[in-house]
Amino acid sequence: MSLNKDSNNSVDSDMVWLSYVVVLASALVLYTVSCAPGTVWQDSGMIQYRVWHNDIEGRLGLALSHPLFYMVAIAAKYIPLGEFGYRVNMVTAVISAVAVANLFLLLRLWLGKTFPALIGAATLALSHTFWRHAAIPETYNLYIALLLAELIVLLQYFRTKRMSFLYALGLFNGLAIANHMLASIGFACYAVLLLALLLKKQISFKSLGIIVVLWVIGAAPYEYLIVKNIVQTGDLSATLSSALFGTRYKSDVLNVLLSARIIKENVIWILLNFPTPNILLFLPGIFTVYKLAPARAFANVLLALLVLFLAFAFRYTIVDRYAFFIPFYCMVSLLVGVGAHYSIVLKNRKTLAYIVIVFTLLPILAYVAAPVVARKVGIQSGRKREIPYRDDHEYFLRPWRTGYEGAERFANEALDTVEPAAIIFADSTIAPPLLYVQEVNGRRKDVKIISGLVSSEDSPEFNEQTIEKLLTERAVYVVSPVPGYCPQFLLERYEFKQAGVLWKVVD
Repeated sequence: MSLNKDSNNSVDSDMVWLSYVVVLASALVLYTVSCAPGTVWQDSGMIQYRVWHNDIEGRLGLALSHPLFYMVAIAAKYIPLGEFGYRVNMVTAVISAVAVANLFLLLRLWLGKTFPALIGAATLALSHTFWRHAAIPETYNLYIALLLAELIVLLQYFRTKRMSFLYALGLFNGLAIANHMLASIGFACYAVLLLALLLKKQISFKSLGIIVVLWVIGAAPYEYLIVKNIVQTGDLSATLSSALFGTRYKSDVLNVLLSARIIKENVIWILLNFPTPNILLFLPGIFTVYKLAPARAFANVLLALLVLFLAFAFRYTIVDRYAFFIPFYCMVSLLVGVGAHYSIVLKNRKTLAYIVIVFTLLPILAYVAAPVVARKVGIQSGRKREIPYRDDHEYFLRPWRTGYEGAERFANEALDTVEPAAIIFADSTIAPPLLYVQEVNGRRKDVKIISGLVSSEDSPEFNEQTIEKLLTERAVYVVSPVPGYCPQFLLERYEFKQAGVLWKVVD
């Protein structure tokens, strides 16, 4: 009888892992089709630039270095599969597929049923911001993959009481810290949990020490950058501030004030990520999480993460704070799966199950329709300028980047426009694709691309004192003669003449 039970457990385990592989492959197909084919705009373009230069530290402070992601992406760039930019983009596609499969595995192991696990995984996979960051190179979805790995081993610890799972928790959270400081929220939750387990004598000081050592090993890439900066600068305080907040975001990270505009935008973003009645399953998920959890402490961790992720993102004030909601969306998707289990599987509502499956795919139709609806009702993108070859309604409201080559097309046209040895001043959105085409594709290396963050090699000093001399020696262009995207001294002292996709500075 024992042998038969072991055999059944083995078959069930095989089916779980087979299902995991199927979900992983399905998500990978979705994100491969959605993936941008080459160079991209803005921060994602800067990621490509850093990978090209094997740069694991960056120039915006340690909190924005994300060394683990860059180590993975730099290794992947040597795989001979397509063009360089596509290889870097596919790193995030693969990571995102792993995250979706990890959510499936977490729910499947926890609830013992495939249906709610699929609903939860599909809810995350098709949520707007997560999907959008699966199609371009970004660091957030790697954190989600590691967060879900943390929750899987935590679940298994509470089910089995095997210390090896808490050791894995330490390692995974260390790796997550090496990728993104969002993981410090999970770190705080796990620290409280481990302290409680220690006080209750459910773990020993020796076991806690092993967890700490494994955490230190996992976080080693980030720790290396911190130690390196302390040695180089001799300034411990500044280095720790950089590690916690970056060079310019301390006030945003610590912000506690909310405006009506921020609240409105945050609500819109949340609704955009779950444009389906299935979001109502989140409510029974919340109310039954303690009933279904293997231990009260596990449910405590889940709800603490949910609340803390929402609180952090909701009062954050940086322009692209919508990306910081991704961990919250992950927890919502998890609880949607729990709600589906309680409301459908346990109550044997087969008709409702079919309806929920249909509603799961509804976000795709919503994203197709969103740009059309936004134009018809007169909703503006909120941007101060238009970028050639980028329709902001489609760019921001549709998460996929299938076949999108607008950034590379703009960069090629801009470089074809200018005279020999010209200067192009570009903001942080435009500079990365210009530098990409120049350095990766080897075009127009005589042109100097200058921005506030990165510039072409051997670029001249570009400021209020040097501009007159530069204008007598070479042609100077800007991408957008608009405040916020162009140096103020140029806007105050010169006129601009449109030249293709650029604007030429003239006296």
